[in-house]
Amino acid sequence: MEVGDSVHLSAHSNVIAIQREKEIFYGNEGNFQEIPLFTEPIPLPTPPFMPPIIHKVNEIPNITVNCISIIGISASAIFHIGNTDHVSLESRIWHQRQLEERTNSVHKE
Repeated sequence: MEVGDSVHLSAHSNVIAIQREKEIFYGNEGNFQEIPLFTEPIPLPTPPFMPPIIHKVNEIPNITVNCISIIGISASAIFHIGNTDHVSLESRIWHQRQLEERTNSVHKE
C-alpha cells in the first residue's frame, strides 16, 4: 500500500502452484529457472512512441479519502493513493494440475 506521491513503483511476483489429487512432494519442485514462463523476457514498448499530451489543473491539490474497503489484492499489485511517474508491475503464475490416471472399467453382464 502506498499513500502519497511517488516517482517509481515496482512490484514483481513469481508463483508456482501445483495441485494434486494425492499429497505428494517430490523435493525438487519450485525451480523457477526450469520453467520457460519465468525466464522469457516480457516485451516492452520501445521508442519512438507518442506519449499522451496531458494538461491538468489541480484546483484542489489535496487528496481526501474517507473510507476504503478492500476485499483482496492479487500478487504484484499495489494499492496506491496519490500520483506516480513510473509504474512497473509483473506477475507470472504457472498453475499445474496433476491428476491420477483413470482406468476405463468395462462392466460385463
